[in-house]
Amino acid sequence: MANDPTPAAEPRAPMPRFVLICLGLAGLAVTLHFFQGLSSIVAPVFLGLNLMIVAYPLQLLMSRFMHRYLAAVLTVLLVLALLLAFLGSTAWAGSELLLALPRYNKEFIDLWMNVSAWLGALGISESMLVDQLKSINAGSIVNVVRPLLNNVSSVMSLLATVVMTVFFLGMDSTQIRRRLQAIGGINPRFTEAIMSFSQGVRRYWVVTTVFGLIVALLDVWVLAILGIELIWVWGELAFLTNYIPNIGFVIGLVPPALLALLDGGPGPAIAVVAAYSLLNFTVQSIIQPKFTGQSVGVTPTVSFLSLLFWYWVFGWLGALLALPATLLLKALLVDADPKARWINVLISSQAPPRPVPARARAAKVDPEDTGGTQERPGEEREPAVGEGDEGAR
Repeated sequence: MANDPTPAAEPRAPMPRFVLICLGLAGLAVTLHFFQGLSSIVAPVFLGLNLMIVAYPLQLLMSRFMHRYLAAVLTVLLVLALLLAFLGSTAWAGSELLLALPRYNKEFIDLWMNVSAWLGALGISESMLVDQLKSINAGSIVNVVRPLLNNVSSVMSLLATVVMTVFFLGMDSTQIRRRLQAIGGINPRFTEAIMSFSQGVRRYWVVTTVFGLIVALLDVWVLAILGIELIWVWGELAFLTNYIPNIGFVIGLVPPALLALLDGGPGPAIAVVAAYSLLNFTVQSIIQPKFTGQSVGVTPTVSFLSLLFWYWVFGWLGALLALPATLLLKALLVDADPKARWINVLISSQAPPRPVPARARAAKVDPEDTGGTQERPGEEREPAVGEGDEGAR
């Protein structure tokens, strides 16, 4: 009959959680394989994005006194100048080290004899070591040098990609505020997550740079007191390795300690290790995390795991960009999704909120008393489309 209502469609059974987990893991594996194949492109592009995010407040300041395109050009030139100074100082430190190493040939031979005697006491004779050294031929040397040459070419390619990325991002940055305002009218949560990511990345790089300078100057001061040579080279190394979380301290410690061992014996080497450990532990493990934790917003465990993960995905550049990349994933997958924000309780460096008592939960207002429009305590209302435009402006 025409007046008979049509039967309602039966609701679909929800997909089992096991199937959802398997599909998610499969999609994650495919995505990681895709980004690993494009690591030589994605990593330098993301580095250029970080540089422009850090310099963007300066561009906004200059745009108040000049045309926005001129401010963008000056910002790009400033970023490229800082990048050139960074690479120039690294090249200077490497050249100074190469020029100084030949002066320690005698000390290196003495150290080799001492190590040979110690190995002989362990049952490893010097003839066995000599036989291993004789096995080194021209072909094996070429096999060692070839990866170094490939790394030089890859560094030049990476630098070119970063420069081009900074240039095009600088040109697009003149319209980024209007684009975010337009997106904020459609999806305010996404805009809020992107803004939070930008602020976190900016604070992270600023805090890491400031504390890197502090650690480098303290290390230079201690090395000067101990009479170690090439103190500014080791200060440059300490500054650079400070950008690598968790393990950068060890990388910056080994070369000056080895030089102190060659120059003065075990005493100065132990003094360098002790001074570095005390200074770097105090600054990097006690003071800096209080500021870095506020800027990054993740726990030290998550920071260390992100270092391993992004190094596996992007290589050595992934170790440098580990925390910014983690912030980006957090912004897109956690902060922008209201249903996933509970993950912040597990990974955030801030103290978790106190649980709501049972009596307070039972005292929630019934929506029927106010026509279904009053919000319950602790609940978050979904903003209407277009709401938040004034805040975005």
